[in-house]
Amino acid sequence: MAENPLNRSIDELKQTASLLRLNSIKAIHDAASGHPGGSCSAADIVTALYFRIMRHDPKRPDWPERDRFIISKGHGVPVVYAAMAEAGYFPEEELWSLRKIDTRLQGHPSVKDLPGIEASTGSLGQGLSVGVGLALSFKIDNVDSRVFVLLGDGEVQEGQVWEAAMFARQHKLSKLTAILDYNRLQLDGPTAEIIDLEPVLDKWRAFGWRAVEIDGHDISEIVEALDDAGNHDESPTMIIARTVKGKGVSFMENNNDFHGMAPTDDELALAIEELS
Repeated sequence: MAENPLNRSIDELKQTASLLRLNSIKAIHDAASGHPGGSCSAADIVTALYFRIMRHDPKRPDWPERDRFIISKGHGVPVVYAAMAEAGYFPEEELWSLRKIDTRLQGHPSVKDLPGIEASTGSLGQGLSVGVGLALSFKIDNVDSRVFVLLGDGEVQEGQVWEAAMFARQHKLSKLTAILDYNRLQLDGPTAEIIDLEPVLDKWRAFGWRAVEIDGHDISEIVEALDDAGNHDESPTMIIARTVKGKGVSFMENNNDFHGMAPTDDELALAIEELS
C-alpha cells in the first residue's frame, strides 16, 4: 500500500496538531458557533491520519484507491476542515467561512458540498455503519483501501454503533479501524454519569474486535496504533484514545462549557497565545 504523500515526522506532526487546534478555534470564533472542545481533543488523531497514515490525494479527492475517513462525531468537523486546508484540499482562507450562508464548510460535514468529505454525519451513531458498508464493499471487490471512523464517547451509547460492531466482526472487516475520542464528556455532562461506557475496552473485545488503548495525545502512540491496525487479517480494530476535551487551551481543558460554545475575543487571544 502506498504511503501517505504528505508524510511528516513526529515533530512536524506535533506542530501540525497545534496549528489545527488554532485554526479550528479561530474558525469557530469567526462563526460565533461551533464545538471547540471536541475539535481540540481529536486534533492529534486527525493530524496522524491526514499527514502520516492515510493514503489520499488532495488534488484528486475522488481518487478510487484512496483510504476513507469518516468523522462520525460530525460536530467535531472544524478540526477536519483545518486538516483538509493544511493538506491542500482548499485554501486556508476558506476556513473563516465556517457555518456562514452558502459555505461549503457546514457545521456538520456534508458530502454533497465539499470534495474530500466521505459521509454526511451529525445524527450521532451512524458513522460506523457507513464505515462498515464501505469496508464490506472493498472486501467484496478486493479493493486495497482502509476505512477509518472517528467516534465520540457519548455517541457510543447509541445502539446502532453496537449493531455495526457485530456486523463488522461477523464479516471480518480487517481493513476497518475505529478510533474512540474518549474525552469522557458529552453535551449533558460526564459520560460516566449519563451512560457509563466502562469497561469500554472489554466491551469491544467481547464484540470480537481487536481493541487497544492509547494516549490520544501522544503522536507516536497514535501513529503506531493506526499503522499496526492494518496488519491484522481476522477482525476490525478499535483504538480507545484517552483524550482531554479542549486539549491545548488551558481554560478549555475538561471544561464542558466549551462543548458547543465559541470563544470570545479575549478567549481567542489567549488561545492563540497558548497554541502559538
